[in-house]
Amino acid sequence: MGIERMGSRIADIQSRMIALQTQQAGRNVQQQGVKPASGAEGGTFANALEDAVAQTSTSNKSYSLNSKGIPTDLAGYGNGRIPASALEQVGNTRHKLWAPAAQSLNQMIGDAKKDGVHIGITDSYRPYAEQVDLVRRKGLYSQGGLAAKPGTSEHGWGMATDLDLNSKALAWMKQNGEKYGFEMNVPRENWHWAYKPKSL
Repeated sequence: MGIERMGSRIADIQSRMIALQTQQAGRNVQQQGVKPASGAEGGTFANALEDAVAQTSTSNKSYSLNSKGIPTDLAGYGNGRIPASALEQVGNTRHKLWAPAAQSLNQMIGDAKKDGVHIGITDSYRPYAEQVDLVRRKGLYSQGGLAAKPGTSEHGWGMATDLDLNSKALAWMKQNGEKYGFEMNVPRENWHWAYKPKSL
């Protein structure tokens, strides 16, 4: 359990560092690319922090995945039992995903907006109890319903989101989703997009 908590804490620190990197990048753009001057002893703390953040950016980061493609740090918790410290909010919504997935989704939604495309979100991380309730209400996918068997849902790993997409947004997602690590992988659900991290 100690290793799991440490992994969770590291993920939390990384997500905070990425947020700092985003803020710093904005400042650098405003200053026309000028970075703070380095000190005589190898640079300022801000520069050192920026360098560290750049190395932990999730945009091209790879993860240790198990045989089912689940990051090993998540697999240790169990499907539908991911702690809040490993999740991150999507935009200003109530929705949360595994931190790297949320960061990528936030970037994707922002980039789509620049293209005049609105991407909404209707569902995200789904705790085990919610998975059970969804089966009761909507039936198992294997039996013609809309819910995965509890404990097997991609939503239970915080690695899938249900998006609110009009025809323009759906076309944009089909063209661009993979660039952000998202793929539509449930045949009857063009709103279900799963985050597929790269393997080490």
